[in-house]
Amino acid sequence: MTRVPPVPYEEWDTEVLRPLTGGRTVPPSNVLGLLLNHPDLAEAFLTFGTHLLYRSTLPARTRELTILRVAWRHRCRYEWSHHVSLARAAGVTETELEEVRRGAATLLNRAVDELETTSTLSDEVYGELAKDMDERRLMDFVFTVGAYGMQAMAYNTFGVEPDPGTDDGGMSGQGAAA
Repeated sequence: MTRVPPVPYEEWDTEVLRPLTGGRTVPPSNVLGLLLNHPDLAEAFLTFGTHLLYRSTLPARTRELTILRVAWRHRCRYEWSHHVSLARAAGVTETELEEVRRGAATLLNRAVDELETTSTLSDEVYGELAKDMDERRLMDFVFTVGAYGMQAMAYNTFGVEPDPGTDDGGMSGQGAAA
């Protein structure tokens, strides 16, 4: 159930979207339509989100597996459906998607689960991540988990539906988080 309807595409303020689009025309998106209900928030949030999605030091595969684990834990249909296609484009396999869904004990799943459960990382998991991530990459990882958790909360609360034509990647009909 949509609680805050998206601003119709014909009414979009492209200047508010500039931090994300750089002035390019973008296709309709239920999330962008939602954000345009609050232009000041949209502009600030899109600046931060653009860093996480396009300028982060995280490799695309790592970023997408991280976001998908957050989306799965929150049962955020919009976030999951949007990022399944990005993950596949980044080389994430169906086996890896299944590992995210079932909460397999991969390092990224363990790290996301710890951050979401305790708001910190154990020394063990932090040490394992730090073997392959420098300080900036670790920061991008933690901020990605937090930001996408916040987005999942907002999208679920305001009833943001997946964009038409997106693949829900196995989210439909799922119960509690793994």
